[in-house]
Amino acid sequence: MPQSVPTGSGSPAGCATRLRPQRNASGGDLGRGPRTVGVVPDIPFGFALPGGQPPDPNDPAQMQQFMSQLQHLLSAPGSGPVNWDLARQVAASQLAAAGDPAVSMYERNAVEEALRLADLWLEPASAWPSGIQNPVAWNRNEWIFKTLDVWRKLCDPVASRMVGAMGDLVPPEARAQLGPMQSMVASLGGALFGGQLGQALGSLAAEVLSAGDIGLPLGPAGTAALIPANIRAYGEGLELPEDEVRLYVALREAAHQRLFQHVPWLRGHVLSAVEMYASGIRVNREAIEEAMGRVDPTDPESMQAIALEGIFTPEDTPAQKASLARLETALALVEGWVCHVVDSAASDRLPNVVRLGEAFRRRRAAGGPAEQTFAALVGLELRPRRLREAAALWAALSEHRGIEGRDAVWGHPDLLPSDDDFADPVAFAMNDMDLSELDSFDFTAPGGVEEKAPGEPGQSGQSGEADGEGDARS
Repeated sequence: MPQSVPTGSGSPAGCATRLRPQRNASGGDLGRGPRTVGVVPDIPFGFALPGGQPPDPNDPAQMQQFMSQLQHLLSAPGSGPVNWDLARQVAASQLAAAGDPAVSMYERNAVEEALRLADLWLEPASAWPSGIQNPVAWNRNEWIFKTLDVWRKLCDPVASRMVGAMGDLVPPEARAQLGPMQSMVASLGGALFGGQLGQALGSLAAEVLSAGDIGLPLGPAGTAALIPANIRAYGEGLELPEDEVRLYVALREAAHQRLFQHVPWLRGHVLSAVEMYASGIRVNREAIEEAMGRVDPTDPESMQAIALEGIFTPEDTPAQKASLARLETALALVEGWVCHVVDSAASDRLPNVVRLGEAFRRRRAAGGPAEQTFAALVGLELRPRRLREAAALWAALSEHRGIEGRDAVWGHPDLLPSDDDFADPVAFAMNDMDLSELDSFDFTAPGGVEEKAPGEPGQSGQSGEADGEGDARS
C-alpha cells in the first residue's frame, strides 16, 4: 500500500515533519539534500523551489536553472490567484519521486471489463440506463491532469483571500514605495499556495481509486475512470482479491456516472454548494504572518516547511453554517445513494460485499490522510458526515416507493430530503408526493430554481443554482 502522507495534528510541526527529508540512523539524509557547514547553508536563499531538490551551488548549470525558474516564478503573469502551472509541476514531481506506474494493457482491459460488468449489475438496481460513455484507466498523473479544471474552480476563491491577506501584511506606507513590486508579492502568494496545493493534489492522486471517489464530479462528463495502481494497493491493505476490489470500485464509479448523467442539475448543485461554502472561508492573517515569520535564512528547510495549515477557518455565521449544512447534505445524499445502489446490486454476487461496503463507508466518512491534508491546506472538508443516515433514507425510499419512486426524488432539488429528514427516513419515505403537482409549481418564485418543470414542453432552464433541466423522472 503506498505510503500515506501524515498530517500530524494539523499543526505547523506536523507539516514540517511531512516535508523534511528523511534521515538515516546516523543523522544523514537518505538521498541528496542541502549541505551545510555549521549553521550556514550553502544553497542560495536557504531554500529550494516547491516540489524540487535544492540546487548544488558548485554546479553552474543547476544554479542557472534555479535562477531561471525563480525569475519565471515571480515574473510570469498568472490568470488567477493560484500558480496552477507550479501546482501541476509540484504534483508531478511528487508522484515521480513516489512512483507512478504506467497502466498496462492488461489493466486497461480489466478496467473496461469491470465497468461493463458493473453496468449490467446496476440495471435492475437503478431506474436509469448507463451513464458511461468512455470507460478508461488512468495513472495518478492523468487523474490530476483530467480533474485540474474542477479543482481550479473550487480552490481559486479561497486562494484569492490568502493572496490578498499576504498583500495586507505590507504596511500601507510601504506599498507606495514598493510600486511595481507589489505584483511580485501577489506572484509569491500564488506560488506559495500553488506549491502547497500541488503537494496536496499529489497526495490525493496516490490514494483516490476512481474519478468520482471523493463524491464530486471531477472528471469529464460521461468518463468513468479507475486508477489501477491505487486499487491494487488498497486491495492489499484489505487483504482481498484485486479483481473483487476492482469490480466493487467499478460499481461505485458506474453508479456515480448514472446519477450525474441522468440528473442534469446535480453537477451544478453540488459544485455550487462547495463554492458557496468556500466563499465564506476567511483567512487568519495572524497565522499567515506567523508562518512567514518562521522562515529562517540560516535553515535550508524552513521555506519547504512553511505550513498553510490552520490559516483557513469558516466564518461562524448563520449563513456559513447553512452553507456547510447544504454541502454536507448534498455530499451525503450522493454518497448514500451510491452505497445503497451498489450494495443492492452486488449483495448476492460478490462474496465480500459486506466487508467492502463497510470499508468504503468508513473510508468516505473519515477521509484518508491525503484528504485530511487537503482539508487543512485548502480549508475544504469534502466528507459526507451523515453517510449512514443518508443510505438508510434511500433504503427506506426503495422499500416504500420502489426503485423508480426512489430515483424520482432526484427529479428536482426541491424534492430531495433535507437534513431534518435524516432523523426519520421512514416518515419521509411514506410521505408520498404527487409528482404531478410539479406541473403547476412556480420554479421562478423566490428561493426556487428557474428551470423547466416536468412535462412542460418548450420551456428551457434559466439561471439558477442548477445547470440543467429539472426533469422529474419516474
